[in-house]
Amino acid sequence: MDNIDIRLVALDMDGTLLNEKGEISEENRRTIKEAEQWGVHVILSTGRSFATCNDFAKSMELQSYLITVNGSEIYNNDGELVERHIVDSEYVQWMWELSQKHGTHFWATSCDRVYRAEMPEKINESQWLKFGFDTKDDAIRQLIMEELRTKENLEISNSSPTNIEVNAHGVNKAKAIERVCSMLDLTMDQVMAVGDSLNDLAMIREAKIGVAMGNAQQIVKEESDWVTSTNQEDGVAKAIRKWVLS
Repeated sequence: MDNIDIRLVALDMDGTLLNEKGEISEENRRTIKEAEQWGVHVILSTGRSFATCNDFAKSMELQSYLITVNGSEIYNNDGELVERHIVDSEYVQWMWELSQKHGTHFWATSCDRVYRAEMPEKINESQWLKFGFDTKDDAIRQLIMEELRTKENLEISNSSPTNIEVNAHGVNKAKAIERVCSMLDLTMDQVMAVGDSLNDLAMIREAKIGVAMGNAQQIVKEESDWVTSTNQEDGVAKAIRKWVLS
């Protein structure tokens, strides 16, 4: 590829920036710092909530925006909310009942906290950003997918082969990165995105350079421009060195 000038690097966290211990390797930290010193914006673009990813951003002293809950929220460097997209609480109620019906694990991200294995008594009194199902039973997962697809106002992805993640329709990491680019006076032709799961597909497709991790789901590898090493082998650092710092 010719004329590549990457000015923004968007990084998924779990399975990408973080290793199997949930840590950021020293090599990844060092390379990200080097990219920032070159004037490149490095942003986290994650399925995690702000509360569960902000400490990582702070530990790396990142100087740019934070995309959370698969693009449902964007925060600036001061931790102030820039944008938020809500899932209708009626859908969350329905999805929770669906998880109970099929006996799956679930989690639900509200604007205040992440619920696991329990839900508030009055679901409609909270504002919701995402609902997730998790099951190792492929047949049940397929059944749930079919039921979810009957609804028009939902965005369906995953963050691992055994789960399903559901956001408000039209919410994805690529849309959020486009919004960040508009605030930084950049374009998607100046973006490299790195990820491993279906919730990374949109940003990998839309970025100038879409990078799949060596441990990524097969469809993500097929849709990417390049496959780097795994999250156990500093795949993020290798991608930044190849496409940004070279």
